[in-house]
Amino acid sequence: MKATELYHGESHQWIVLGRDPEKPEKIIDTNQYLIKSAEEAIILDPGGIELFSPMLAGILHHVTIDHITTLFASHQDPDIISSLGLWDKTVPNAKLYAPWLWEGFIRHFGMENIQYMPIKDEGGEIRLGHATLKFIPAHYLHSSGNFNVYDPQAKILMSGDIGAALEHGDVPLYVDNFAEHIKYMEYFHKRWMPSNRAKNNWVARVKELEIDMMAPQHGRILKGEMVAEFLEWFAKLDVGIA
Repeated sequence: MKATELYHGESHQWIVLGRDPEKPEKIIDTNQYLIKSAEEAIILDPGGIELFSPMLAGILHHVTIDHITTLFASHQDPDIISSLGLWDKTVPNAKLYAPWLWEGFIRHFGMENIQYMPIKDEGGEIRLGHATLKFIPAHYLHSSGNFNVYDPQAKILMSGDIGAALEHGDVPLYVDNFAEHIKYMEYFHKRWMPSNRAKNNWVARVKELEIDMMAPQHGRILKGEMVAEFLEWFAKLDVGIA
């Protein structure tokens, strides 16, 4: 599994882990994000159960087990959090921040030790070491209880399935041509995002944020002007096609 640093500031660091060449062929590729600050670390959308071993090995190159204090699940999908039962044994004193709506579902993945920290619909924020992270509501995009994570210092928005692209092979980490990239995003967003009203609400909300990088759970990362191009394209897209 590849690990790439996205941001390194005075107080904290972002690392993306993914593009595992040894993953099973039928398993969709996912991006997992590690943020570390001082002696604390959080894993955003830790991934499926089949990724646990390479994820743990990759993370231990950057932090010790004792430093993993927090997990975050944007919603309830298995590619997001089905590894929970294994993390529960590995970091039993950690906390899991996830939507309140999905607690009864997420617990099916196994959680005897980790403490569930339900996120209210309106979002919230947490302190991680010297960094502050904000939970941005992204309901119905595509899950009915769904959140993004925004880092106001790094100006990174971990956007979950919003901005996701489905490509095959060893693709670049960043989008370099937005017009060419649309073909990898369009059907996914039209079919998986059910509500134009929710989409427009989210676009209006995130336009208020300073975003240098939009980091989805699938596919390439949008950086710089590509973020504005995505927001303009997504605002015009008619979703919920089924």
